[in-house]
Amino acid sequence: MKKFVSALLAALMIMSLAACGGQPSGDASKAPENNQSQAPSQAPDDGGSTDVGDVANDPKVTLVYAEVNPEDTIVGQTGAEFKRLVEEKSGGSIEIDFRPSGVLGSENDVLDAIIGGDDSIDMSRISAFALTSYGAEKSVLLSLPFAFESRDHWWAFANSDLAAEFLSEPQEIGLPLRGVFYGEEGFRHFFANKPVNTIDDLKGMKIRVSNDPIMNGMVESLGASPTVVSFGELYSALNTGVCDAAEQPIANYKSNAFPEVANNLILDGHTLGAIQVVITDTAWAKLTENQQKVIMEAGKEVQKFNQNLSQSAEDEVLQQLKDEGCNVVDVTDKGPWQEACSSAPAIKEAIDKQADLYQKILDMKP
Repeated sequence: MKKFVSALLAALMIMSLAACGGQPSGDASKAPENNQSQAPSQAPDDGGSTDVGDVANDPKVTLVYAEVNPEDTIVGQTGAEFKRLVEEKSGGSIEIDFRPSGVLGSENDVLDAIIGGDDSIDMSRISAFALTSYGAEKSVLLSLPFAFESRDHWWAFANSDLAAEFLSEPQEIGLPLRGVFYGEEGFRHFFANKPVNTIDDLKGMKIRVSNDPIMNGMVESLGASPTVVSFGELYSALNTGVCDAAEQPIANYKSNAFPEVANNLILDGHTLGAIQVVITDTAWAKLTENQQKVIMEAGKEVQKFNQNLSQSAEDEVLQQLKDEGCNVVDVTDKGPWQEACSSAPAIKEAIDKQADLYQKILDMKP
């Protein structure tokens, strides 16, 4: 019996030594953390995803995400997909409190609040050129009429290194937020409460604008009168005659019920509805490094989601509008529109001020 016990103990010791010999010296469980060199504001270079098992154990954080349009729009679906991806990738340690339909105010209201230090909103989907009113000069180029001749042209830019420079501009100029990803909601078109068949029909109309210098200049170049109206009041303004016309991407036009009060749509496609999602510095600081990586990884994926969604969704909505009796007019020759817009002093000044950068955008045309 003693011999058997001695033999058993010896066998156990040999097995234990063999198991220990298979491990590297030091604490291996800490190696990945000690070797992290990725900057928190960028997604991993290799395209790999954050370890959900690790990030799921990080402190729980809720981020409030503002969206002015309904959830069934292209931008609404994009926001909902971002929420799904972030919550999945973070293992539940990040919750996105998605607030569509303008319940938190217009884009300008939200931007004024978060730039002014209001920490009740953490993220927002905004027009890509909305930051021009806050000193973001590069973004002006994204709002210029006919800067992008097609969706392929826009996505050649949005998926480039140059786009990353544009996204980082808020940080460069000292705004308390940073860009996460780009997207688009289709080209913007004019719609009115009376038929518009040609560019000349816009003359004398009161066209709603959001008080953006480029938009004001474009409307004036078309012989119309820019009329500042908040997005939340636009339906009423069209219904009461405060303004005669406005412009939006097709999906937003339908989802906000504008055909009820302005059932005439002319497909001039003067500006691409470029968008970006931003996060405040305060919200960014709440996140661990792994959670920051989750936000950026989800941003990359949802940018592709938006790219795949936009064209098909817009085609479907346009057909619905036609089927419902909307007066839709195609513009076969955009030459007169481009010529008129290029003569606007504000637009010429914006191009001249950043001519080299603007040319880089134009050169990306497929």
